[in-house]
Amino acid sequence: MNFELPVERSSIIKVIGVGGGGGNAVNYMHRLGIKDVNFVVCNTDLQALRNSPVGVKIQLGTTLTEGRGAGNNPETGRKAALESMEEIQSILASNTKMIFITAGMGGGTGTGASPVIAKAAKEMDILTVAIVTIPFPFEGPVRLEQAIKGINELRQYVDSLLVINNGRLREIYGDLRISDAFARADDVLATAAKGIAEIITVPGYVNVDFADVHTVMANSGAAIMGSAQASGPERAITAIRQALNSPLLNNNDIKGAKNVLLNITSGTDEVTMDEVGIITDFVTSSVTRKTNIIWGTCNDPSLGDRISVTIIATGFEASSAIPELYSKSGRPTTRVPVPDIKTNAKPVGPAFEVTRPAGDETPDDLLNITEHTVEPGERQYDLFGSLNNDPPSDQAKQRKKISDTASGVPEKSSVSRQEGVARPDQPEDIDALENEPAFVRKKLPISPRKYSRDSQISRFTIADEGSDGIVLRPDNPYLHDNVD
Repeated sequence: MNFELPVERSSIIKVIGVGGGGGNAVNYMHRLGIKDVNFVVCNTDLQALRNSPVGVKIQLGTTLTEGRGAGNNPETGRKAALESMEEIQSILASNTKMIFITAGMGGGTGTGASPVIAKAAKEMDILTVAIVTIPFPFEGPVRLEQAIKGINELRQYVDSLLVINNGRLREIYGDLRISDAFARADDVLATAAKGIAEIITVPGYVNVDFADVHTVMANSGAAIMGSAQASGPERAITAIRQALNSPLLNNNDIKGAKNVLLNITSGTDEVTMDEVGIITDFVTSSVTRKTNIIWGTCNDPSLGDRISVTIIATGFEASSAIPELYSKSGRPTTRVPVPDIKTNAKPVGPAFEVTRPAGDETPDDLLNITEHTVEPGERQYDLFGSLNNDPPSDQAKQRKKISDTASGVPEKSSVSRQEGVARPDQPEDIDALENEPAFVRKKLPISPRKYSRDSQISRFTIADEGSDGIVLRPDNPYLHDNVD
């Protein structure tokens, strides 16, 4: 279907709404009014295009969808955008330096067509910024999964990507009516696009122009943005704090940003030097020393006594600025199969075969251990009792089996002794052995030494006797040759 395009001055900035969600956001922006930008809506749904107040419209996939929408299928949306590529390129070629692509991700047209349009703009060397939303939780897991896949594809073709989590709106604004909830989502998208666009289009004393925005946003990847207004004596600190707690920031701080663009707008009550200092100092304390901060001020009489603060932070790692892409879809993981544990699995057999009488089924079989049989004449020692030849009790056998299982080898039945020492046959022989010294039992030739035969006197003594000086005496009574 052909639409009559109104004659209007072409702007270097275009805001393109793709699909139902993006189209609704652009319709809201059009009614709100953003200075010196052109609005475009693209959709596969002909009825939605007819109801839009925006002048520039592109019907995607006229032949493919016949104006009936993409049926919640992103692949259909992608093919529809490819079919209408000539019209898209014609709009982009008209004095365009920067575009905003707005879309509600998770459906068919917005999810599938947005990456195609972004790729076309990027190939034409146009600064491309995407502002997209993640579905509300009540929209279901299928839409959420499609949204994440679409965002991952879109981020490959844009200079900067702002992701707004609609689920945060519930946390901030509470339980809203369905119509109010989607209206809040449109308002957040509009605030983001308006805040960035009017940094360029609205002149100021300390001007921030397109080149500054290009420096901050070109090839910057993931980005976050905050915007807030405040009035009263504490309006400066209130505005910057609310901006850094904006739903646009999606629970993120700006500490990891490489570039920050800050714009301060005041109305009839112009911002003062101290207020500018409060705002810039607050931002400086929130980032690192290496962060490049570009700031400017402008005037908008419609604000009255309020001031508006808009902050754009770029250059983040995607995992920190867009946690949804990782917390929902997860990082690539490797699945390690875990075998099922079967309670009826067969135990490992013993090291050697054990013969049992037929029908001897006892609970000991569950332990699957080697049983030692005491032969006739072999003694069994009990650490807790006296020597006996009685068959071991069931409790003793159980203790022995558990010990064998822990060591992994059968226990020997005999007790090792040093060679040359005979084992006593009767318990009373032990007393006799204890009373006889070992050297006698071993028949070692040991005889006591008679120290009385040894000389008890040292052979020499040093003494001073008169004028003769030092004399050596062989009969020192105080020294003994044997120290012990």
